Amino acid sequence: QVQLVESGGGLVQAGGSLKLSCAASGRTFGSGVLGWFRQAPGKERGFVAAISWGTGNTYYADSVRGRFTISRDAAKNTVYLQMNSLKPEDTAVYYCADRLYGWVDYYRDTSYNYWGQGTQVTVSS
Repeated sequence: QVQLVESGGGLVQAGGSLKLSCAASGRTFGSGVLGWFRQAPGKERGFVAAISWGTGNTYYADSVRGRFTISRDAAKNTVYLQMNSLKPEDTAVYYCADRLYGWVDYYRDTSYNYWGQGTQVTVSS
């Protein structure tokens, strides 16, 4: 059973930075994708960023490209989301999600097998 544990959320002023972590356990690494999604109150959960465990290839939503950076540390089985130049509209619960195989439809939350519990990010104006 794959387990994902997020950390690093909090309250920050607009223009500030936060770094989220997602520690993964219970899977064989080298394949699949880990993604970050977010859900704001009253909105659907949406794609933020994704990274291939094997190749390190990355993808970003247009709304965060250039401000957020996703990375992985294979030795620690951990994926990070560095968030810079934060805006109030980035306020949401952020979830990491693990997909064991493949890359197609990486932006669809339905293509992921396992989810973390979520961590709150609040950006004040």
